[in-house]
Amino acid sequence: MPFIAIAVAALAIGFEQLIQWKYGPMGIIAFVALSVGLKAKNNLISGIGAVILVMLLAQSG
Repeated sequence: MPFIAIAVAALAIGFEQLIQWKYGPMGIIAFVALSVGLKAKNNLISGIGAVILVMLLAQSG
């Protein structure tokens, strides 16, 4: 069980670093808002994070 938790944490940190590298500080803010909103089951915060991420993805494409 601890190995799975470490692997998931490593994947999350890697994903966060990838977003920061590609989309800068705004990508990190959006990712944090999305993850905090999902953990807290707050639809407004997670929706704001998702919208910002979608806008960043659409802008880069």
